Amino acid sequence: MKLAPTIRTYIENHIRERGYKLQQFSDVTGVNVGTLSAILKGSRPLAMNQLDQITSSMGLEKGYFYEMYSVECFVESAPHWRRLEPFLYRCAELNKLGCIKKVIYQVTDDRSYIDELFVVAEDFYKKGMEQAALILYECVAECEKYQHSERLALCQYRIFLINKTLNKFNNLNAAIRLEPYVEKLNEEIQLDAIKELANVYNALNIWGKVYSLSEELERKSDFQLKLESRRRNKGQRTAFYPIFTYKAYANLLKASVFEARKEYELALRYTEVYEKVIDIPNPTKEEIEIIERFRRWAQGNRLSINLMSGNHEIIHSYLQYLEDNPKEILTAFINIVQVANEHSLNIDFALDKFEAQIQQFHIDFHLKGEDNPQIGNHRFLLFNYEFAKYRLSQRNFQSGIDTLLYTLRLSSSSQDDYLTIKCIDLYGEYRDHADLEQQKVYFQLIEEISYQKLRV
Repeated sequence: MKLAPTIRTYIENHIRERGYKLQQFSDVTGVNVGTLSAILKGSRPLAMNQLDQITSSMGLEKGYFYEMYSVECFVESAPHWRRLEPFLYRCAELNKLGCIKKVIYQVTDDRSYIDELFVVAEDFYKKGMEQAALILYECVAECEKYQHSERLALCQYRIFLINKTLNKFNNLNAAIRLEPYVEKLNEEIQLDAIKELANVYNALNIWGKVYSLSEELERKSDFQLKLESRRRNKGQRTAFYPIFTYKAYANLLKASVFEARKEYELALRYTEVYEKVIDIPNPTKEEIEIIERFRRWAQGNRLSINLMSGNHEIIHSYLQYLEDNPKEILTAFINIVQVANEHSLNIDFALDKFEAQIQQFHIDFHLKGEDNPQIGNHRFLLFNYEFAKYRLSQRNFQSGIDTLLYTLRLSSSSQDDYLTIKCIDLYGEYRDHADLEQQKVYFQLIEEISYQKLRV
């Protein structure tokens, strides 16, 4: 059997082809000549920084030898953390995820280095190298799956956050997987986890679950606020936001639940509650920013609730609010167009006034991220669906069907089955008004959707 060439073989061939003396190659690479000699003889291991220096001097891309290095140093020989740690960092920086997987599975065969791997995973996560962190978190979680520890719970929470996608039902599965671990988390981090879970269920319109999570979030935040008031010296906060934020957010969630259920009096009542929660003495700069955000939301929510409850004259105040708070335009226009569709209102004046911002929705959707991407994506699709429905009700069939087909394409590619079905139903209602080209596009989309479902 022919043995695979080693890194040492490649280096020796390169030296021979270039006609280098060992000292010359040492000068080129910056690696000490004695060290080079020992490496080529196999009496000294090749360090990570030396490998990078040699690779660069040979004119090869960064990480060229990492696959071979992972086998030679960590699979075929006993790994040492002093060599493994810098290798993991370099692989993460260069997105060599396959190399990380290969060495990690080897290392954890005997449950070695679990503590160190978790620390590195946390560092990767903080530095934004999430996919590399995910590999380590999954590895640690698998090794500790019977431990029921806080570390296992934190791994599962990080996995949930990293795995959030634009596919709502993937998020649902991730949420279901996370829930059993929430109680094992640090008590303050539990607040963040419950908030994130509530956001997933909110995007899925599972209102009963949103309400129960908001109740739990308020109960736990009340407990933390009591603890906070008893402490003489405030320690370092582990929750992402100041604790009062979670109590306010819990009541904002309740308001959204009752607004969705068209119980508008209760929605207004909970809006008043979270306004009272944010009325805190001597706020810090961070707290002032959060308070202002909740106040904007309260103002917008009141206008939205009044509009949805039948006070159509308030639309002009709502539009004025949007001029002062442009970040709320997408959510607001979903409400405005829904009301127009439910009550056969003409809102062309509002659409014309914000035409530029509405066009920006499409640019932002394709170019920008969201704090909660699953929610942002659904809002954008829902706006387009309601906008298509409005155009069709106004007998603007060409524009309405074009928008509907656009929404159908996006909802199917995002695997948003709920909106995909709604788009198909709406097209069926207006299919007699589709021209030949629109009919062709529709049937192509249906074929693509059917093919995707068969593959699944």
